[in-house]
Amino acid sequence: MIDWIAAFFLMSGSLFMLVAAIGVVKLSDVYMRMHAITKAASLGAILMLVAVSLIYTQWIVWVEALMVVIFVILTAPIASHMIAKAAHKTKMPKGPGYIMDELEDAEMESKVD
Repeated sequence: MIDWIAAFFLMSGSLFMLVAAIGVVKLSDVYMRMHAITKAASLGAILMLVAVSLIYTQWIVWVEALMVVIFVILTAPIASHMIAKAAHKTKMPKGPGYIMDELEDAEMESKVD
C-alpha cells in the first residue's frame, strides 16, 4: 500500500516538474517564467521528497528530506523576489496583458517627493 502512495507522490511530483519545464519554455516573459518555475518546481520537489520518505523509512532519510523541504520553502520565495526585482531594475520587457506596475509607480512617487 505504501508503494502505491509513494508512486502517486512521485508521479504527481513529476507532473508538476513537467508543468514547470513547459512553463519556462512557453511563457512570454521573465515574470511569468519565474512564477512557473518557482511554484510548480517547488511543489514537485516537495512531493518527490515525500515519496522518498515513504519508501525509505530510516530516520536519517526523514531528517534529510525535512531539511530539504524547509530549505526549498524558505529559499524559493526569496530567490523569486530577488529575480523579479533584478528584472524590474534592468527594465526587462513585460509580456502582453500587464495593466499596472505598482513598483514603478512607487519609484515615480518617491522621485517627485
